[in-house]
Amino acid sequence: MLLIPAIDLKDGRCVRLRQGELNDATVFSDDPAAMAQQWLDKGASRLHLVDLNGAFAGKPKNAEAIKQILKVIDDEIPVQIGGGIRNMDTIETYLDMGLEYVIIGTAAVKDPLFLQDACSAFQGHIIVGLDAKDGKIATDGWSKVTKHDVITTAQRFEDLGVEAIIYTDIGRDGMLSGVNVEATLKLAQAVNIPIIASGGVHDMNDIRTLAPLTKDGVEGVILGRSIYEGTLDFEEALRYVEALEDEN
Repeated sequence: MLLIPAIDLKDGRCVRLRQGELNDATVFSDDPAAMAQQWLDKGASRLHLVDLNGAFAGKPKNAEAIKQILKVIDDEIPVQIGGGIRNMDTIETYLDMGLEYVIIGTAAVKDPLFLQDACSAFQGHIIVGLDAKDGKIATDGWSKVTKHDVITTAQRFEDLGVEAIIYTDIGRDGMLSGVNVEATLKLAQAVNIPIIASGGVHDMNDIRTLAPLTKDGVEGVILGRSIYEGTLDFEEALRYVEALEDEN
């Protein structure tokens, strides 16, 4: 299972939000590139970036911080990014910068034709972010909850050729209240593409619960507040996952 540290960017700094509220941010570092170096040194095999300003503005807003992170990573591990990706030019720019995966969220739900075009033009590089509350898709930086069902939407996107789906329970994100394992597993079993869990990871108990689900299609988990506040030791979690894989 991939353990993917998240670097959420707001005004050029590394922060975490509670339930997606831009005004409820905790700053963990003024140097996102140094934070990226830290996770690389600790053994991360992928990084997850979110342009929070971009998610609300509908266009990229933290380009300089992203460039500095990519300079530090230097193609050693894949880096994925989401937030404010609404057109083909933005995708192309990010991939040209050296990002491996681009995550489309709101635009995928509102404009499936755009997603289809993106999957066709940038095959293997498009991930969809499905953020949900009570099984319904949320958009626009989580400010709007739609009537779209998560599983039905995911199945439609699978047919378009997305590389993976990041599933976030927005009621748990940043709250350290535990992953919504039941909903994540249900989604993974309903599609044939990898699911990446997100939202609510608290401690090793969550990792022990999620790690065996790789056989069901849960490819990885994004780690945020837990590894910044210390309720989860990233290196311990990595050792656990590696030992579990060796056993199998």
